[in-house]
Order: sequence, then structure tokens, then C-alpha cells
Amino acid sequence: MSLLWVAPLAVVVGLSLGALGGGGAILMVPILVYLLQQPPSAATTGSLVIVGLSSLAGIVSHWKSGNVRLKDGLIFGAAGVVGSLVGSRLSVLARPDVLMTAFALLMLVVAFVMFRKSRRKPSLDAPSEEPRRRGIVTFLLTATGVGLLTGFFGVGGGFAVVPALVLALGFTMPAAVATSLVVIVINSATALVGRAATGLEIDWVIIGVFSVLAAFGSVIGSRIGQRVPPHRLSLAFSILMVVIAAYMLVMNVPQLVG
Repeated sequence: MSLLWVAPLAVVVGLSLGALGGGGAILMVPILVYLLQQPPSAATTGSLVIVGLSSLAGIVSHWKSGNVRLKDGLIFGAAGVVGSLVGSRLSVLARPDVLMTAFALLMLVVAFVMFRKSRRKPSLDAPSEEPRRRGIVTFLLTATGVGLLTGFFGVGGGFAVVPALVLALGFTMPAAVATSLVVIVINSATALVGRAATGLEIDWVIIGVFSVLAAFGSVIGSRIGQRVPPHRLSLAFSILMVVIAAYMLVMNVPQLVG
């Protein structure tokens, strides 16, 4: 398929990252593989560049609104790197179809919890900006757990970071979305450094165009996210996760029962 027709989808990826803090990496890899016929290894490497740069652009926009918890994001990202390395080692023991089916089921569980949270009426007395601190141990364990899951399943981390920040650490949805972009940048950069040792297989023309468009979408998405009530963002995020999980189940369950 022509790059001219596929490239606008990069804006959708950026919108997802900017407004919801997740879904971009999961959306980008299928676009590169199935629509532009790139090898999976090249697609996953190129996706790291696109998602990393678009997340960085989103951080700048969110920073102006004061939602980025930089210190928390850096700590979460650092702890997640350790968990991701361990998860990557463990993932080689599982069959790909089993791995991705289990991951899709995990996404459905998290989506259900986020959906229930979105249906609750927001409390007028609850703080709208500051996260409810639950201790450094909880913070580090949650970050390591998210890193372990993302490393084990071999995909991006925004979809897992946002629910973790909201459900386990008490972040508001806007703060979770903004801070998750910091974690995504750290994870993307770390993964790229790791892949650089074996050579980077990247089509720089396609990746360059997609990076610019995704960065533009991320800035627009961050502005949209600042104008939408947090409970609606939670609902939108849960719907996004259900759609992605359903696609993954359709692609992998037949291989399990076949």
C-alpha cells in the first residue's frame, strides 16, 4: 500500500499517545508490517523511534499544563527497565501464540477495571491534580511489575503504565497520561540502545515521515486530553484496550485450537 495513504495513520498513533498515553506502539507495528510490508524486526525497531519521538513531543505539551510528574516518571522508567530485562529473558520460554493470547486476556481484565472506574461519579472533594501517595515500596514494585509484563510480552508500555499509575498509585488520569509518556521515552531509548549493538534495521524515509506526523498528532492529542474529563479518558482508554485485545485474540486463538 502507498505511503501516501498509510502515513495519516501515524497521526492517529500520535493522537493515541498524546490523549491516552498508550496504544501507539501496538498500533504502529501492525501498520508497518501489514500495510507497508516491513519485516517484523524492522517494524518493531522503527516503531521505537516513532513512538519515542512522538511521546517526547507530547511531554512538552503536557508539561505546560503541569500534569507531568517528571520525578515519578524517571523513577518508574528506571525501575521498569530492570523488570523489562528480566521479562525479556523469561519470554523466550513461552510460545508466541500462548504469550499473546495471555496478554490479550490481561488487557481485557485491566480494561474492565478501568471501565468500572470510569462509571463512578467523580468526587468533588477529591484532589484533581496531586496523586495519592501509597509508599515508595508500592511505587517500585508496581513499576517493576509493569516492566516485567512489558518485557515479557515484548510490546510497548504505555497501555500498562497508565492503568498502573491510576489504579495502583492513585494518579489522576491526566497526570497518569502525561507521566506515562516519560516512561515510554525511557523504554524506547533503552530498547534502541540494546538493538544498536546488533545493528538498526530502519527505513529512515518511512520512519522519518511517520515520526513527524505522529509527533504532530501527539501534540494535538495532549491538548484534547486536557479538555476531556478524566472519567471519559478512562472510558476511552478501556475501549481502546478492548479493541486491541479483540484483534490479538482473533489473530492468536485459532493457532491455539488448531
